[in-house]
Amino acid sequence: MSTVLAQPAAAGVEEAVKAMQAGDLATAEKEVQVLLKERDPRAQFLAGLYIYGNPESKFYDVNKATPLLLDAAERGYVPAMLPVAGAYAEGKGVPKSAFDAYKWIAIAEHWNAPVAPQAYEQIARELKPDEIEKAKAEALAYTFKTK
Repeated sequence: MSTVLAQPAAAGVEEAVKAMQAGDLATAEKEVQVLLKERDPRAQFLAGLYIYGNPESKFYDVNKATPLLLDAAERGYVPAMLPVAGAYAEGKGVPKSAFDAYKWIAIAEHWNAPVAPQAYEQIARELKPDEIEKAKAEALAYTFKTK
């Protein structure tokens, strides 16, 4: 029975991906709207990164994109974590913060996201050693939101 309930969500994500691959972002956005209202992290990731977060998209809006990615990341959706770090690093949709960028890189790495050493190096240049240690500690202590 639960697989029957899960199918519409999976179908919405699949249809959105197909539409994005075809370059039809309007259809992709339409396909994920219900899932966004339900805070489905896959839909948040797709919409946040590819629909609203894509500078080539007519729907480009970092003030829509970043909150979607941040909500998914804060609830443990690993693919959204590095884009959130990037948003903090660049100040796109959130206040610019090297500290928060470093913290999200560390959280992503802790949850086995592939993190390039350069990601740390670029951000670390903007932080003092004690800030780096504090960001690492916050990353290790981070607990995901459940709601």
